[in-house]
Amino acid sequence: MSLFITIAIVQIIALMTPGPDFFFVSQTAVSRSRHEAMAGVAGITLGVAVWSALALLGLQLLLHKVIWLEHMIAIAGGLYLCWMGVKMLRGALAKPSQTQVPEPVQVFVGAWRSMRNGLFTNLANPKVVIYFGSIFSAFVGTGVSSGTRWGLWALVVAETFLWFSFVAGCFALPVMRRGYLRISRWIDGCAGAVFMLFGLHLIFSRRAA
Repeated sequence: MSLFITIAIVQIIALMTPGPDFFFVSQTAVSRSRHEAMAGVAGITLGVAVWSALALLGLQLLLHKVIWLEHMIAIAGGLYLCWMGVKMLRGALAKPSQTQVPEPVQVFVGAWRSMRNGLFTNLANPKVVIYFGSIFSAFVGTGVSSGTRWGLWALVVAETFLWFSFVAGCFALPVMRRGYLRISRWIDGCAGAVFMLFGLHLIFSRRAA
């Protein structure tokens, strides 16, 4: 039980650190709806399920040994995040300059597209599999049974879904949406810039490695 508590604490601290997933969910919730934000949460959770499963299967060891593969995945992910950032910036520049608008300009259209974008946003960061590989190797020894390992996998997946569901619910509140209507261009512009910075960091940190 102590192992599950330790992993749960480490995971919630990592989730609370703002990253592409957080900015994607919050921006979708405040600019679109809680329904579409939850679709994005489902996509992100699916991405976490994939990365954490691959970490349990030892992919992070392969990436450490095959450096060019890690670099290629990181650069591809960085380009995707940059593309998402450009879309957000273009959406922000296309908004009217008035502080009161009837409806926010919507960057992501449809729940399925939000789910896809959430999935790709998470999968675009190969550092996630390194993170899961690190915590699993640090806290999960060779003596841990297969059932316990997959129980931990279920824990981090469920924790991810619950945390980002909370984020989506908070940013979908009417008071948050009213605030968004007043400064929507700045919010979308900042979100786009953040996505581009994350993408550029992935690209150039891999090239410098």
